[in-house]
Parts: sequence; C-alpha cells; structure tokens
Amino acid sequence: MSKRPYRIGQSSSGLGLFAAKPFKKREYIVTYRGRRIRSAQADALEAKGSRYMFEINSRWTIDGSKRWNIARYVNHSCRPNAESVERKGPTIVYIARRNIKPEEEITVDYGKDYFDTFITKSRCRCVKCKERRNARRAKLRRAKLRRLKRRLPKRARADR
Repeated sequence: MSKRPYRIGQSSSGLGLFAAKPFKKREYIVTYRGRRIRSAQADALEAKGSRYMFEINSRWTIDGSKRWNIARYVNHSCRPNAESVERKGPTIVYIARRNIKPEEEITVDYGKDYFDTFITKSRCRCVKCKERRNARRAKLRRAKLRRLKRRLPKRARADR
C-alpha cells in the first residue's frame, strides 16, 4: 500500500488528486509548493498561459507549475470538499472542509477571478455544474418535443 494519503489519477477535467484514505473534517491534505515570486512576475507568466499560480497577497505569489507540486492536481469544484489555508512561512495548505471518502476527488473553489478568466460556467466540469447542465438540456428537450407535438396534425397524434 502507498505511504501517501492521496493519488494522482484521471478525472473529468484531466488529471486530479484523489484520496487514498479517508480524511476527517479539518484534516491536513497536502501543501501547495513552489517558488515564491513577485506578483508582477506572476502576472507576466499568467499572460503566457501559466495556470498554477497561487496568490498569497498583493505582493507575493507561489509558482506551483513544477510537477513535484502534488497540490497542483487539486481541481476546481463549485461544491468543494477542501479549502486552502495560509500558514506561517507563508505556506499554503489544503485541509478538508468535510469528511472525504477514499477514491473521492479532492477539489477546491479556485475563486471568482480564476473561474471567470479560465473556466467560465459553460466549461466547468464539476459534478454540480454537470447535473445543472444535464437538467437544463433535458428541460429544453421536453419543451422541444411539446412544440413538435403541437405542430402535428390531429390524425398523426392519434396514430402515435
């Protein structure tokens, strides 16, 4: 059995971090690691397409683009099961917001700025958004069928 309490695996939005053991509420999961850079430098990297920036404050940002930063695989969800907390250092860690079962994907809310810039509502792949999109599509399909049935002549409706 692996020593790590998590594993990297395929998720609906690419690679994701999955729990290998149960996590209790408020339990430490993983640390967001990387070099600390100035926010101006981070903005320049983001303009080039880098997405693994974690803003600590208005002056400093953590560049988590290196693959040894396991926390970079934590994906976005509109209903997350983990949250980021700043500790001394400054160090960013993810802790569980609720109990997490083994094989459940670890997710956080990336925030409004990131969501609006990179994800947008139409491309969010979290479970909640998928359910909402599917329900909306089903409602539109039902409405379309009702419109089609109204257009059919009475005889054609009786044959059905």
